[in-house]
Amino acid sequence: MSDVEIRDLHKCFGKLEVLRGIDFTVESGQVVCVIGPSGSGKSTLLRCVNLLERPTSGKVLVDGVELTDPDVDIDAARRRVGMVFQQFNLFPHLTALRNVTIAQERVLRRGRAEAESVARTELARVGLADKADAYPAQLSGGQQQRVAIARALAMNPALMLFDEPTSALDPELVGDVLTVMRQLAEEGMTMLVVTHEMAFAREVADRVVFMDGGTIVEEGPPGQVIGAPRHERTRTFLRRVLNPTHVDTDGAR
Repeated sequence: MSDVEIRDLHKCFGKLEVLRGIDFTVESGQVVCVIGPSGSGKSTLLRCVNLLERPTSGKVLVDGVELTDPDVDIDAARRRVGMVFQQFNLFPHLTALRNVTIAQERVLRRGRAEAESVARTELARVGLADKADAYPAQLSGGQQQRVAIARALAMNPALMLFDEPTSALDPELVGDVLTVMRQLAEEGMTMLVVTHEMAFAREVADRVVFMDGGTIVEEGPPGQVIGAPRHERTRTFLRRVLNPTHVDTDGAR
């Protein structure tokens, strides 16, 4: 069974149609990377998957539950989905450990001792066992993002969503976060990742989805979509991403 099924998904903000009929699935244990230019609808797609944005029409099913069903217990369904944002969204007045325990206690109703045990396990999983008592201001951006990943993992999600998780990081810190994500992929975590990190998409993804203008232009194995794209729009995008100093002289968009 697919962990994620997206069927004819549309999202409008007023007269602006941001998603225009998105259809695809993510199978259990797969990593699907979504690439594309800014404004193509990638982040909106992720936010519709866990209903941070309510789709205008279409269906989203996660782990067999239709989140877009008006009668669904959205809080219960959303617990199956972990999300990591571009910004870390940590509570600045709480330690790393407390940032990872608070949702467990309030949402999953775990006791303090159990929540702390899970939090320490997940902080160790992302390489931060020695930072449990540190506050966000005492951590680098990469470390803060790894705390955010630990926080999401502590909720035992069936699916992890990543919305450009390295875009706010200094270049030298990107590798630590991608290493954690690569480890999660190797462990069989189902992941839907919006990213501009083409090397990560090429090496880790089972499938790559290229979006532009609110539609899926092309999807397939990374060797095809990134290595030998079929559509000119995909080729133009990849030329600009992989060769940022290249200047198109043919006027191609």
